[in-house]
Amino acid sequence: MSSVVPRAQPFVAVVDDEESIRKSLRRLFMAADLDAVVYASGQEFLDSLRGRRPDCLVLDLQMPGLTGLEVQRILIGAGVRFPTIIITAHDEPETRARCLAAGVAAYLCKPLHDEMLLEAIAEVMGRVAASAVTEEPPRS
Repeated sequence: MSSVVPRAQPFVAVVDDEESIRKSLRRLFMAADLDAVVYASGQEFLDSLRGRRPDCLVLDLQMPGLTGLEVQRILIGAGVRFPTIIITAHDEPETRARCLAAGVAAYLCKPLHDEMLLEAIAEVMGRVAASAVTEEPPRS
């Protein structure tokens, strides 16, 4: 008799200083069968990493204290890597380029479109899953 181990819901962390954005994204992710935890600041999120790490991070770019880009740089500097999606209300090409150069997987502008954000999460988490799979050598 074989037992099937249930697949855990993907865990998405949301870091945004705006309470309305945090609430909205948490509801969206829960409706999409994603486990979501929200944080009001970059420091609060960084402090949480002593526990469970997210499968994907949705990170506001402009926040008081640590900015999203600063949080991303701290993560990379500490060797902590998981897909990160930057969200921002101020799309500036130079900032977008800096974020992507810092290893951000996607850069989206507010107001966010639910389907676009969910697709971006699925895409960046799929890239990570695909890179974790090792290919078998071709058979002769």
